[in-house]
Amino acid sequence: MGFVEESKRSLTVAPFECAWGEELRFGKPGRGCVAFEASAQNDVTLVFRQQPGSQHYHYKMDSSRHYTVILGSHRNKRLRIEVDGSTVVDVVALGLCCSSSFQAYWISIYDGLISIGRGRHPNTNLLFQWLDPDPNPNVQYVGLSSWDKHVGYRNISILPSAPQNSILWSHYVHSEQRLCCGKRATRDDSESDQRLLADFLESWDFSDAIFVVGTERKVVPAHKVVLCASGDFPFELVDGATIELPSVSYPVLHSLLEYIYTGSTQIAEWLLSSLLELSSHFKVKPLVKCCEEIIISLEVDKNFSASGKLLKLSSSGFQDHKFGSSPLKGPINSQKIGQFLANGKYSDINIYVNGHGLVAKGHKLILSLWSMPLAKMFTNGMKESSASDVFFKDVPPEAFFLLLQFMYHGELKVDTQDITSVLVQLLLLSDQFAITVLQFECCKQIMECLSEDTVCSVLQAVSSIPSCKLLEEVCKRNFATHFDYCTTACTDFVLLDEATFKDILQHGDMTVTLEERVLDAILTWCMGTCETFYWTSVDKLLRTSTPEQLFGKRLSAVGTLLPFVRFPLMQLPMLKRMERSNLANRIQAFRQLVAEAIKFSHAGQWTPTSYECERFQHRRSSYKELQYISDGDSNGVIYYAGTSFGKHQWMNPVLAKNITVVASSPNSRHTDPKALVSKNYQGTCFAGPCIEDGKKLSWWMVDIGQDHQLMCNCYTVRQDGSTTFMRSWVLQGSMDGRNWTSLRVHDGDATICHPGQFASWPIVGPPALLPFRFFRVALTGPAAGSVSNAWNLCICFLELYGYFR
Repeated sequence: MGFVEESKRSLTVAPFECAWGEELRFGKPGRGCVAFEASAQNDVTLVFRQQPGSQHYHYKMDSSRHYTVILGSHRNKRLRIEVDGSTVVDVVALGLCCSSSFQAYWISIYDGLISIGRGRHPNTNLLFQWLDPDPNPNVQYVGLSSWDKHVGYRNISILPSAPQNSILWSHYVHSEQRLCCGKRATRDDSESDQRLLADFLESWDFSDAIFVVGTERKVVPAHKVVLCASGDFPFELVDGATIELPSVSYPVLHSLLEYIYTGSTQIAEWLLSSLLELSSHFKVKPLVKCCEEIIISLEVDKNFSASGKLLKLSSSGFQDHKFGSSPLKGPINSQKIGQFLANGKYSDINIYVNGHGLVAKGHKLILSLWSMPLAKMFTNGMKESSASDVFFKDVPPEAFFLLLQFMYHGELKVDTQDITSVLVQLLLLSDQFAITVLQFECCKQIMECLSEDTVCSVLQAVSSIPSCKLLEEVCKRNFATHFDYCTTACTDFVLLDEATFKDILQHGDMTVTLEERVLDAILTWCMGTCETFYWTSVDKLLRTSTPEQLFGKRLSAVGTLLPFVRFPLMQLPMLKRMERSNLANRIQAFRQLVAEAIKFSHAGQWTPTSYECERFQHRRSSYKELQYISDGDSNGVIYYAGTSFGKHQWMNPVLAKNITVVASSPNSRHTDPKALVSKNYQGTCFAGPCIEDGKKLSWWMVDIGQDHQLMCNCYTVRQDGSTTFMRSWVLQGSMDGRNWTSLRVHDGDATICHPGQFASWPIVGPPALLPFRFFRVALTGPAAGSVSNAWNLCICFLELYGYFR
């Protein structure tokens, strides 16, 4: 089972075997999500059970309780779910697996609710859901298995799962699940906060049109915006909003309206021709087509008669909105609905935003379908119910207009550079107006564009929205894994509430370069300032101030949060310095923790009975410091890669295939990747120019591997034997090899002026706290000393330093 840990990001499971590992374990029993990529001809199989199995485990032989999910069973034609060896779901799912490339999937379990989807982001592109009537609360370990062919897995992640009533699950129950259970899909009003268009069928609420039908002149209310988005109803030609239909019976009109408002209807066989005539008259094309098809089939079967047999007509799930949970179902044309927002046609409400005047002419019916709070506002009998104007205060206008666009178009399109800020505002509005589908889409798009620069602002917003727990967990993990950057680049993190900051500090994926940075962040947060304070700065302030003056209302939090600093991991001289500090004299918790760490350091060995808590353990994702000592030393990451990261004697890391080196020009005798990372001086070693984004560049690039990252804080180069000296260049970092971040920019730098010269430079500021996989030195201007070879990057050695993992 050890190979699971070693190859967590990429592994191949042989036929009838299963891979397990401690890292493939849910944080809480019965609740978790696994996201992964797989490549196989068929039968991508995942097993969920209370305890891990063996390498030769097979779910068919398991007598304990477990779930099994099989993607691409029956030669890649079905999706199956088994409970304790018995099949409970077996549905058509063609082509789920692919043997020619890796496909991304996710599987989530939450109290028996099993959800399966495609893509890298959980809770997007949902394929199927099934709820176990007798949930297994103990499943915790994930097994990656196969059937009769090899299955490749990579990029495997264990994530938290969203609750059953979360926005990330509601409204997305797959229709096939309901069919396979043998039940017709019905609406449960207790679970839905969204009204259906069917609720307004022949309702006087918001009605602005009436039909007078039959000889009895029965009056039937309707809504222009719905009718005109479904067909061609001549309200411009008739007197007012009344359409007279003296020759049409009420059952025929009712069937027409029921089809428009619900997407299906029933009608007696002998009235089918009348329904066809009426739907043709108003050009409700889907219904016309449906009637014609039924009439043709009855004529072919010679069963057409004037009987009272009820015939069912359905729009077959016709839906041109992007989201399947849109309340505007049936033959409604969403393009026309969007046009009504643009031109204000048939509007019954003027929408104003304070400070921005009239922003739209809307329709109470459309707004009420999406938002229950708005529906109640328009029907509660208060002045808003009858008013033709509605005013919204303290709402961001850009986000509010996107909200309206979503209601009318059924899709979210954000076209702005500051996309995360707008999405957060929109997420808050969707929570305010209880538009759960929009909440889902906002959460999905925020996760896709989340970065270390935006994670704090997102966390501040979502921590107040109970239904966005998954997004909140993703943000906390992002913050924890980039802790140095998020607490140093800016001080927005001091605006987080104590519970959120505490969750980050004790997150299992917490990644820091030095424990002192955790201490600095805690003290800065407790002071609540807009400036980053190091513990030494706070220590100086305590010479003239009291803890009460420095920390104010957050003084009690100091004692609560300080235990999350792993003082025993600090160097003894640093601890001795802290022991003599004002912090130790003034704050009891600090003094006790430092004393405990010093005692641990003097013990000189691990004592499990005394030091069991996490404070005495290295962080799971901690970085190894590779510190620059001198030019050409053996302390850098490239040299470290040559030892297979400390496992054996040095050999050229390119030959050992531990790193990859690429030049901007093709490999040749003097453009040799092996030479750049060797320990030997090269008389001629250069990368030639290329054209990139319309600019001439020359570069050497190093890829330290998909399983490794480096926070670079220093780098060294060596000039080859030529006199072509670089003067303008940049050191860049990237996670994907395409999108580059500048770590240090040199413009007119004349440091290198001799053949064979070493030169080193530090990387300072926030860029030094960002981890990257790819690094490159790129010549951005012509070199000095040569005219014909001015764009050759003539270096024969490169080394990188910093915090490596």
